[in-house]
Order: sequence, then C-alpha cells, then structure tokens
Amino acid sequence: MARSKALLSVDDIHTYYGESYVLQGISLHLLAGQIVALLGRNGMGKTTLIRSVAGLTPPRRGTIIFKGQAIEGYAPYRIAQLGMALVPQGRRIFSSLTVRENLLVPTSALARSKTRGEGGAGRWNLSTVLKEFPRLAERTRQVGGSLSGGEQQMLAIGRALMANPDLILMDEPSEGLAPVLVNQMEEIMRGIREQGHSILLVEQNFGLAMAVADYVYVITSGRIVYHGTPDELAGQAEILDRHLGI
Repeated sequence: MARSKALLSVDDIHTYYGESYVLQGISLHLLAGQIVALLGRNGMGKTTLIRSVAGLTPPRRGTIIFKGQAIEGYAPYRIAQLGMALVPQGRRIFSSLTVRENLLVPTSALARSKTRGEGGAGRWNLSTVLKEFPRLAERTRQVGGSLSGGEQQMLAIGRALMANPDLILMDEPSEGLAPVLVNQMEEIMRGIREQGHSILLVEQNFGLAMAVADYVYVITSGRIVYHGTPDELAGQAEILDRHLGI
C-alpha cells in the first residue's frame, strides 16, 4: 500500500506506558474510503495503537501522517479538528447528558475546525444522524446512561459522525452486543464507508472484521506479524492459529 496515497500512514512508531514498551515499531497505511482492521489477542497493543493515532498516548519515536501532515505530538483536540473521530472502547458516552446533548458535543467551539477535508463538507448534522439511527431519534430526551448497550454504541458512532470526519477510529464496536446487533453493526460500518468515510477498526469479533475490512493487520506483542486482504489472511492457517486462536 503506497504511503504517498495514504490517508493515514503510521511509520515505525514506538509507544510506552511509563517504562512498559507496548508498540515496538508498528507501521501501517490506510487509504481514503477503506476499512482497515487491526486483529490480535487481548493485550497485544491494538488499543494503544488507536490511542497513539488519536494523540491520547503519543509515541516516543516514529511518525504518524494524516492527510499529508505529521501529527505525532499534536493534542487530541487538534487531531480531531483535522478530520479524525474516535469511537472508544466501552462507548464512553456522557451518561448524564441526553442523547441530543451527546450528539451535539462535536459541534462545540473547541471541536470545530475552520477548515476541514473532504469529509468535512457537512453531510452529518443532528437531523441526518437521527435519520440514520431511528432508535436514537425516539430517545433524544433520554439520558445516555438509560440506553441499552446497542443504543449506546449507536450514540457513540452518531457522535463521531457529527464531526464529519475523514477517518473514524473504532475500538471494539461490537463488544457486549447481541448477535443481531453485531449484524447491524456490520451494516452500519459498510454504510459509513459508502458515504465516503474511512475506518481504522479494532475488533475481537473475527467474523465481523473479516466481513467489513478491505485490508487487515495482525498484531502480536506490539509488532505487526502479518498484513494482507481478508481473503489472503483466510488462507494463512498458521497465522490464524498461532496469533488469533482460530
């Protein structure tokens, strides 16, 4: 995958928690309009990679290029203003705010940017997000903490879309969801891609990741041990067994 054409390029990043060496030279690339999935067992560094890209846990070494701009060391809000949104593990909605108030958070003065990329044309607003997620439209006055797990995940995704991002970072969006909602999550991600957004996806549900991803990376102990298309990975019995337990 050519770096020069990439929306996001992560090149040889090394990220620590204190003295704990977590990401040990990770590189990956994501093109505009792609879903790229990060696969691996628990504790292998997938969420740390998401946090490094989002600016929450900056790498000590290496470069992260987003839309042609080096962003390592940028504050998270500044990265968000460039056109990146996060759907964090555990949803992290504001439980005491209403659905409507949660959705409006990305429209605050701090979150807005005066200049945005192709994804910032303004397709998404309160009306279009509620149309996309009818269950949220029925609950705009309910506080976030009163929603079901599936509804909270829809709210987290809807909140990200409100920022009209070029790239959405999704960390375990199917976690804790019933199978019928996992299927719905697959359709939501496909729809987001069709609408022009890219997704960097961390997902433990192997079937979901393989169904939606255009390209996959397998992480073990903070290193990329395999990358390829889902079809190519499906034929790698040793990688599946050794690194994914499949």
